Amino acid sequence: MSKILVVDDEIGIRELLSEILKEEGHQVSVAENATQARAMFMTDRPELVLLDIWMPDIDGVSLLKEWASSGLMTMPVIMMSGHGTIDTAVEATRIGAYSFLEKPVALQKLLSTVSAALRDQSRDSTREPVYVTLGKTETALNLKRKCEALTKTSVPVLFLEAPGSGADQCARLLKHVNKPWVVISGPREYELKCEQLVEISRDGVMFLRDIGTLEKSQQLDLVAKWGSLKEAGIRLIASSTTRLSGLVSQNQFDIRLYELMSETIVNVPPLKDRIDDVIEISKAVLFHKYPAKSFSVAALNTLRSHDWPANLSQLSAVVLSSAQFAVGEEIGVNDLTQVLENAAQEISLEASSWDFEKDYRSAREMFDKQYLEYHLAKEGGNMSRVANQAGIERTHLYRKLKQLGIKTSRKNEDSN
Repeated sequence: MSKILVVDDEIGIRELLSEILKEEGHQVSVAENATQARAMFMTDRPELVLLDIWMPDIDGVSLLKEWASSGLMTMPVIMMSGHGTIDTAVEATRIGAYSFLEKPVALQKLLSTVSAALRDQSRDSTREPVYVTLGKTETALNLKRKCEALTKTSVPVLFLEAPGSGADQCARLLKHVNKPWVVISGPREYELKCEQLVEISRDGVMFLRDIGTLEKSQQLDLVAKWGSLKEAGIRLIASSTTRLSGLVSQNQFDIRLYELMSETIVNVPPLKDRIDDVIEISKAVLFHKYPAKSFSVAALNTLRSHDWPANLSQLSAVVLSSAQFAVGEEIGVNDLTQVLENAAQEISLEASSWDFEKDYRSAREMFDKQYLEYHLAKEGGNMSRVANQAGIERTHLYRKLKQLGIKTSRKNEDSN
């Protein structure tokens, strides 16, 4: 049984769809407009939404955009319209809608589409909210506008960020629905996938995470394959935590690859440049994992006034940790205190324990190793909790641990 939200301004259609879906064993709630849909979405947390395009207050496509840009659309949304056009369907699926149904909706088409959407949703257990574009500051809105504009193009994009600012999330906004999404994380992963780059990415998107860490030979290989990748309909997206122009001047990055990737450059702002968005982001992070819990006003003010040197990844980790340790449903300042102290200790860099004469790549690997070893010890080797604490996908965590040569105890990996 799945929780389904039906949003349509016509009472007859709402009741008919609700009756059909309930007969199939689903738990159904209904809303007659976008205002009701917003409220029910926050309280019911549906696993699928059937959303009418034409409504009296706010149209369905605008509501879809709102959910997508706020990072909360982690369920499939099926659009419905009695006045559907190809352009509308394309626009909705580009934003992230799973499918498009024309009214009157044929019974078999409805059931097969709902079944397929729920089946695909259950397979996609790694779907995560995109908190990076959430917020109302001009900085957040500007980033959101840039990402929305980029979804309408196929040009290469380079996201520049301070570590943890959300370049990965921005990149995921450019994924093609039901098309390949290939992530290359560093030299070792490039080496594993380099022979099949075209085949595994055809008609999809390839995301080169922190492209500046690629070996010079791998950069040259990517330049050589560039024409084939473009011919195969593959969009190239990359992120970098350092200015590639600086690496070019040091002969550590190929100038031709720099020219190809820098056609469109987007700076992903650190949290210090959008501190007024911290409260909204914190609420969204908490709601996604712990919908029954909330922060007190004082706790939210504490989060807003805190320094976030590790940016969005650190904020997410603190929010989730405080929720885990809080006894009641309201998270107060006391619940945050110890978590914030631990977070400060994790990212404090004592000069005596760091060799700043190392090159950037080696220094970063040193930090990553100590950071992950700390969390593994803290969580007793439980990989799920470490992934939550670090704010990274579990599959990427396994790859990172292997890359850094960190051994784990299998018997503790999934214990609670």
